[in-house]
Amino acid sequence: MSHDPQFARSTVTVIGAGVAGMSAACALAEAGLRVQLVERRGYLGGRASSYLHPGVNEVIDNCQHVLFGCCTNLIGFYRRIGVAERIHWTRDMVMIEPGGRRSRLGPSALPAPLHGFPKLMTAHAFSLADKLALARAFSALLRIDLKASSTESLGDWLRRHGQTRGALDRFWRLVIASALNAEIDTIALPYAAKVIRELFMNSAEAGSMGMSTVPLSDLYAPVPEFLAQRGGSVHLNAHVDAATWNEAEGQWTVRTRAGDLLSDFVIVALPFEGLQKLLPSLPSVAGADALAAQIERHEHWPICSVHLWFDCSITDLEHAVLLDREIHWMYNQSRLQPARGGHYIELVVSATRAFAALPREEAIRQSLAELAEFFPRVREAKLEKVALVKEVRATFGVPPGIDAYRPGAVSPWPHLFIAGDWAATGWPSTMESGARSGHLAAEALCRKIDAPRSFLDADLKPKGLMKLVASSY
Repeated sequence: MSHDPQFARSTVTVIGAGVAGMSAACALAEAGLRVQLVERRGYLGGRASSYLHPGVNEVIDNCQHVLFGCCTNLIGFYRRIGVAERIHWTRDMVMIEPGGRRSRLGPSALPAPLHGFPKLMTAHAFSLADKLALARAFSALLRIDLKASSTESLGDWLRRHGQTRGALDRFWRLVIASALNAEIDTIALPYAAKVIRELFMNSAEAGSMGMSTVPLSDLYAPVPEFLAQRGGSVHLNAHVDAATWNEAEGQWTVRTRAGDLLSDFVIVALPFEGLQKLLPSLPSVAGADALAAQIERHEHWPICSVHLWFDCSITDLEHAVLLDREIHWMYNQSRLQPARGGHYIELVVSATRAFAALPREEAIRQSLAELAEFFPRVREAKLEKVALVKEVRATFGVPPGIDAYRPGAVSPWPHLFIAGDWAATGWPSTMESGARSGHLAAEALCRKIDAPRSFLDADLKPKGLMKLVASSY
């Protein structure tokens, strides 16, 4: 999309430099608006960022973030700022049982949605009864209308469809609950169905998994220059205290602790609690109370990560799913991000408030003990340093009925728009949802000035036999 002089007189302040804010800012800057991107922290990325951890003197991601081939808007944002080649892609998922036995899931040459079934059917991690139960569930999920509202939770649906204990514990509670970062009884069925279709059924391309080969904040390093080249700017360490609207001038004043910023438009690209804190400073308008009531219906789920540096390698795997224990995922950061060197392992525990509540030493001790059950070399390796990160507000929940409380991009205030992964994108709490919300807010802004633009990247089309399923809705 080329720079358009007709936008040159319009300025926009984007509050929040997470994925939602950055995607909105870069799209609008490319279109020709003058963008001011404001972030209270000293680095970009929000809840998907990296920083220098003082306890270990290492730059770490606040948690391992992954994307999938179906994340078209996130990939589009990466392409826009020129970092798409910094994503490492894989189509295989290794599952390990305590004791070390491995199973590998991934695509075959069969057409979608059958491409994943050969490896699933030969996976040691599942009994024959588990495999038949999963096949029945996958087949039933094909008949769910993703656009229809549902009051049923994933847990209730799974029990109604006769899922075995092995299928529940080793697939649904681990793979899917981790993807949505919530327990199965608190996940709305359509969101689970969407994840299954996108990651396992639509196509092998849609389900391929990507991971950054550099720390996340390094991934966003081109953003300030991208904006500067288009007349924009980035303001870090600029906590926003208030935003006021001058009706006579048709202008917003965003008050930060680093100074005031004036603009024609504002995009608030914050987590729901961030917008909630900003509400009292905004003008009193019709619809503000309704938005506040929507925000009240949202809740957070935590993600914990344990960062371990050993004196030797404990595994050659890049990543793995760990079964039947509290820790869920292992990422070998020394292989995924080769420039780091050393022997750096990151463990991720999703969707568990119990682990997040553990004292630091107990959480680390439990993680090391469980890791040794999967990789015996841990017992001989020397632990050189360790960091525990608890993101207590990592994601928002997606319980049945939540869609009624996810706001659209247009706010009750003039020339102010809403972005954030929790906004109405049709996606759960993911970087893709953040990027989509940023593009949707940018589109809404352009419509406001009678200069409509399309920023939203199209979804990947289903392939193989899944094209028939898609055409039935």
